[in-house]
Parts: sequence; structure tokens; C-alpha cells
Amino acid sequence: MLFLSTYINKIDKKGRVSVPSSFRTQLAEQSFNGIVAYPSFINPCVESCGIDRIQKLSERIETLDPFSEEHDVFSTSILSGARELAFDGEGRVMLTEELIASAQLRETAVFVGKGNTFEIWEPESFKVHAERARQIAREKRLSLRSESNSGGQK
Repeated sequence: MLFLSTYINKIDKKGRVSVPSSFRTQLAEQSFNGIVAYPSFINPCVESCGIDRIQKLSERIETLDPFSEEHDVFSTSILSGARELAFDGEGRVMLTEELIASAQLRETAVFVGKGNTFEIWEPESFKVHAERARQIAREKRLSLRSESNSGGQK
């Protein structure tokens, strides 16, 4: 699964928003016809993925000691806040009030492809985040060099 690019879509008064068609295409092979979404604990946005990815995350969490702090914080931060949002006939999902509030969404949402996942942002917040991310990426760009391009050096 590979979510790429950035799309801006309107949110209607009921909280429905159209998931980009290229994202829906990536999700088509899954057992659940929709997305799994949860408030990000990293950024002020909604993290989203297919049901297969959330199942893999759950399996990884279950490898941790069930009485450990790590198990508790990851299951609380990700799984307890996750919502299965089914596609309607027009490819839209209904965002919950909690998800809308967590990303401070209003009339529009930015869908941001991030490989195996995608995020849903408030447009101005994403603009600030994207500018900061580009600045950091420019500073750290050499860390992305492959070994074949760096002559064996890291």
C-alpha cells in the first residue's frame, strides 16, 4: 500500500469528507471498505490507514509485555482512539466529532500521503508543518543517501 500526494477536500456540515480516489484504490483489496482513523499523538492531525495496517500495529503491540507501560501507552494512544470509518456510495467517510476536534478541522481537510499511512490536516496547520518539515529535510538530506550512492559510507 502506498499513499502519495496531497489533496484538499471539503468537509460538509455532517462531517463527511471525500477520501481521494487514489487512496480508495489503495484500500480496495482490504477486508474493510473504509479507513481506520485516530488522533495523531505526534502531530495535530488525524492519522489514517487501512484495516490491515492497524491489525499489524495491534499484533506488534501484543508482542510487548501485556503489563508493561509500553503496551499500555501504545494500545491507549492508537487502538482506543481508532475509529473504523466506512465509505459511503460516494467515497466519503463521516469524521467523528473527536477526530474533527483533534485536528481542528473546519470546512476543508488536507489529505497527506505518507507511504503506508496518510494524515488528515487542517490546511493552515499543514502548511506550517510542511514548511518546517522541508526545512528539516534540507538540513538532513544527506542522511537519505543510499550506501551505493555514498561509496559505502553512511
